Amino acid sequence: MTPPTIRLLSLGAGVQSTTLLLLAVEGRIARFDAAVFADTSWEPTAVYRHLDRLIGIAERAGIEVVRVSTGDIRADALDPEHRFASMPLFTLGPNGERGMARRQCTSEYKIKPIKAEVRRRLGYPHPTRVPAGVRADVAIGISLDEIGRARDSDVGYIRNVFPLLDLGWRRTDCLRFLADNGYADTPKSSCVGCPFHDDRFWADLKANSPAEWAAAIGFDRAIRNGSARANAEGHPLRGEFFLHRARVPLDEVVLRPRPQPADAPGCGPWTCPHEEPVIAGTGQGVA
Repeated sequence: MTPPTIRLLSLGAGVQSTTLLLLAVEGRIARFDAAVFADTSWEPTAVYRHLDRLIGIAERAGIEVVRVSTGDIRADALDPEHRFASMPLFTLGPNGERGMARRQCTSEYKIKPIKAEVRRRLGYPHPTRVPAGVRADVAIGISLDEIGRARDSDVGYIRNVFPLLDLGWRRTDCLRFLADNGYADTPKSSCVGCPFHDDRFWADLKANSPAEWAAAIGFDRAIRNGSARANAEGHPLRGEFFLHRARVPLDEVVLRPRPQPADAPGCGPWTCPHEEPVIAGTGQGVA
């Protein structure tokens, strides 16, 4: 007999995944056995505050919310004993070459721990082989305007499902639903130190979250010369790393915030709104 399929939600605590959780709580879509939040340990305070609120709502409805992690992305990037966290940092080569480092942070800090949790719940933790036919359905908050990001899973024990596509909902429908139900303040999920932030985010952080702004500035200074581990091993970066696309220290950037569309997406495990960056040829930690 084929075992019943486990039904999980990939909970990034942003607009779309929050919408899916609340729809399940209301019974408007099928209930989840659990919602899985992959924690990089460096999300904005607003995201953690919102997550705590969701945990209460979900658990009262009998839906477990579990936090999984493969580490602290900020601490890992600065630890000389740890392999460098592959964030898409902006690079400036010794002769002015401009590029970006490889982006693997989403797969390492978001997708990897979710897959481990799926395996655990199925009863086949790594490296045990998951038998054919044993799988979990993982709901992902991709809406109709992001349909190009809706892809099949790359492993047989996970089937990606997209309830918002089944409903025909766009991100604006999610925003309307959240506002109608008292969740208009749902934040966008992302790391504080994500290089993909625009000036609007940085300006808001500077004005309203001084501690997080200071942490971002400190991180930006600390990664200037690349991987702490590679530097400790005598392999210095041939160039510099930066958090801001201007490729100057974050606290020296002249921020020029521009209006952002209300339906601009955040960053989730399978829904990073940015294409894979160009890999710069500046040496250590970049290629």
